[in-house]
Amino acid sequence: MANDASKPEPTPPPTDTKKKEKPREPWPPKFIVLDLPERNMMALEVSANAIQGLRNNPNVISVEPDEKRYLYSTQYEPGKPYGISQVQADLLSDGAAGSRTLCIIDSGYDLGHPDLPQTNVSGSFDAGTGNWYTDENGHGTHVAGTIAALTNGEGVVGVLPNGQINLHIVKVFAESGWAYSSSLIAATDECVTAGAQVINMSLGGSRASKAEERAFTNLANAGVLSVAAAGNDGNTRHSYPASYASVVSVAAVDANEQIASFSQQTDQVELAAPGVSVLSSVPRGTGEKVELTVANTQYTATSIDGALPIIATGALAACGIADAACTNVANQVCLIERGVVSFAEKVQACEAGGGVGAVIYNNEPGELLATLGDYAASIPAVGISAADGATLLTQLGSSTSVGSATSDWAFFDGTSMASPHVAGVAALVWSYHTTCSNQDIRTALTNTAKDLGTSGKDNAYGYGLVQAKAAVDYLDSYGCSGNGGDNTGGGDTGGEDGSNPGSGKGNGKGGKK
Repeated sequence: MANDASKPEPTPPPTDTKKKEKPREPWPPKFIVLDLPERNMMALEVSANAIQGLRNNPNVISVEPDEKRYLYSTQYEPGKPYGISQVQADLLSDGAAGSRTLCIIDSGYDLGHPDLPQTNVSGSFDAGTGNWYTDENGHGTHVAGTIAALTNGEGVVGVLPNGQINLHIVKVFAESGWAYSSSLIAATDECVTAGAQVINMSLGGSRASKAEERAFTNLANAGVLSVAAAGNDGNTRHSYPASYASVVSVAAVDANEQIASFSQQTDQVELAAPGVSVLSSVPRGTGEKVELTVANTQYTATSIDGALPIIATGALAACGIADAACTNVANQVCLIERGVVSFAEKVQACEAGGGVGAVIYNNEPGELLATLGDYAASIPAVGISAADGATLLTQLGSSTSVGSATSDWAFFDGTSMASPHVAGVAALVWSYHTTCSNQDIRTALTNTAKDLGTSGKDNAYGYGLVQAKAAVDYLDSYGCSGNGGDNTGGGDTGGEDGSNPGSGKGNGKGGKK
């Protein structure tokens, strides 16, 4: 900015006629972006030469850049889950990702999903679990979306969103969601046969297997980078294969970069990534979209089991605790406080008054998770936090849209959701430096992770939140050998156990995987 201390339009210094000069910038400048005469200031768009001229002008007090300012509130872009920015995947192009193959060992892949790649995807039939291109469980399709959901104007985007990465799907889990460690070993062989450089395993078990450990050691020696979920038990026990020294163990953090309560904390945790309320693809028609919009403002809501899965609209009306039939709510959406009577009775009170939908707000901190039990409501109903309930009490009479509908996307919680962020970032970073080894990539990821929690490596976050661009910059600066050593540690062993993804079905209100 230029600040004029004496008059709105300062006169340029006189020309020295004794020597020939280069043509001067016109004065006043042609590119006045903003004129603030009451402050004796102008915002100008001028050349670098003109800037120095302004600084030399005795009628100008100061010249400085017109700095950018940003909103300090965070609104996640439609279609871009918070995790994509959190791991810096949106700061890099995946244009060269066709040089990498990422193998997903999971429950299958919904081939034909509108948000998932249909080309550059392969897999193989398994007599025990069925075709790789079906997914009765939903877990594998969600994982695949975090890695590779397309930039196509609908749904979400993944870490590698332009359909360049080669995916190979190995289906070891059917709808039941469990398998043996031997099946996992066989699956890794299929990954190698398919030419995979990176393997994602959003799965695990509480006991180690010596055969499995040898298999992953051999994979590492063969140049494959294996990534696995740290576990969802919220304790300090090791989970396998994540806790083998040859495997990258991934913890889960939320949108505020805080460790998830369910994320297992051990000395083998190496990296952290988004794993709480992660929105991604699920088999078509199996997800749930929960909606609550009041006065054109969207609010976070949870569906209530037993409510009618439709979207209803009407003015927002208060119904207090709803321990009796609501009054003056006909054709309106009932706003109800939790407490005294059951959720089913509250919804019935709204129905009795002619309400078209119900919004029940919590009476304690946190989100509201509710069910109507055996009651099948004739209206939609959702739950919200106490804080949002207090806000909506000031919005009575406002136009409201409430309810739920089937969707091709859903929110899941779990270290299963964190692992594919890291696997995707590993493949993305490796596509920039294809001559690096798997250990070079692993070291780059750990050396550039964003340190969270206790300073340095800790059992909750490991080395910290994985950062894609920082890792590429590190390799650009230091080369594949980098300036650090092997940052991995040894894993505990003992016993044999099956490997299985975390329990629970995901839906619009979240399911831990």
